Amino acid sequence: MAHDPGAPLRVALLGCGVVGSSVARMLVEQADDLAARCGVPLELVGIAVRRPGRPRPDVPVDPSLFTADAEELVTRADVVIEVIGGIDPARGLILRAMEHGASVVSANKALVAEDGPTLFEAAAKHGVDVYYEAAVAGAIPILRPVQESLAGDRVHRVMGIVNGTTNFVLDKMDGTGAGFAETVAEAQALGYAEADPTADVEGFDAAAKAAILASMAFHTRVSAADVYREGITEVTAADIRAAQDNDCVVKLLAICERVTSDGSDAVSVRVHPAMVPLGHPLASVREAFNAVFVESAAAGELMFYGRGAGGDPTASAVLGDVVAVARHRVAGGRGPGESAYADLPIVDLGQAVTRYHISLDVADRPGVLAQVATAFAEHGVSIETVRQQAGPDGDGRAKLIVVTHRATDSALAATVEALAALDAVEGVASVMRVEGA
Repeated sequence: MAHDPGAPLRVALLGCGVVGSSVARMLVEQADDLAARCGVPLELVGIAVRRPGRPRPDVPVDPSLFTADAEELVTRADVVIEVIGGIDPARGLILRAMEHGASVVSANKALVAEDGPTLFEAAAKHGVDVYYEAAVAGAIPILRPVQESLAGDRVHRVMGIVNGTTNFVLDKMDGTGAGFAETVAEAQALGYAEADPTADVEGFDAAAKAAILASMAFHTRVSAADVYREGITEVTAADIRAAQDNDCVVKLLAICERVTSDGSDAVSVRVHPAMVPLGHPLASVREAFNAVFVESAAAGELMFYGRGAGGDPTASAVLGDVVAVARHRVAGGRGPGESAYADLPIVDLGQAVTRYHISLDVADRPGVLAQVATAFAEHGVSIETVRQQAGPDGDGRAKLIVVTHRATDSALAATVEALAALDAVEGVASVMRVEGA
């Protein structure tokens, strides 16, 4: 949809929280540069908020631009920026904007992961763009490189730290020896975690981002419901110490893989805590930073690193998308739409293959190790190393630490069930995957 030469592009902003405030400020402060990059000026025509009359001294715009009527606002814009989050009313407002000819830039990972196809189909129908770089990993440019720079390559795997809150918590647990609850409280005090951190610590946020990454990397529609999800609430200080003993750190990883199922390509997508060897690039990602590691056939290994959240970093990604869609409006073209031609099947967690670290509480007597080794062998799980730690003198107990070679998750689950049934095993203390080795 071509734009009238020289006329400003009308921009509507939905939401003025942490990210929205940064977007509005940067639109004003960088107006001249943005106009030069887009080819025409960007005119902010309104900001939809719940309480228009509330003072917002950190947003340097005319107060009359604030409105509670988002439905009306999106009908008079050329570009709509959506940073309110959630499913509704965001979905309805985006669809209404497209019906009225507006291109859309969104930071809404939940909506794209749950109902992306609806947005893509509407954009194609109305001849507009929908961009969402800011939905995954904040300021880090990852979606466009995967979608465009690697369009001529074959991506095998995308593995990353895509949630800053959980990375901060796990990093602090590793560095201080503190427990999960007290570290989450510290994250909340510093503003890294919400008052209700469930979406982060239970892996929902990371799962939505994993679905988006997998969809783009493998040209297959993947929703958040297709992602195996396991959060960090069960990670203990003992798990952190065990990782340290194995020259590893614990990270919450989003892992998207091209796998083989029944002789054909398929997709596996999962989010869970895992031990990462210190030599792997992701092991060095500290505090609230994010990083995404991409493995492809021709380009090889690539890593994208930076701030994964926050007002200014996320606004940087939003405005990068705004410039892209604005250029398309001025020139009369469109950006790439959805690519789902491969339509690969999505396999469940049982077919995922990795290594495992298992901690067992066992009786300290002859023959126990042989029973444990037999349980592994019977289920086709090969043992790489075994280490025994004796319990306190005279209590007749010991701890066995087993690290396996690569095996399917289903084989490992069956092994753990068999181990728990052994008389010599008093309990399976922990099971953690080992990735990146």
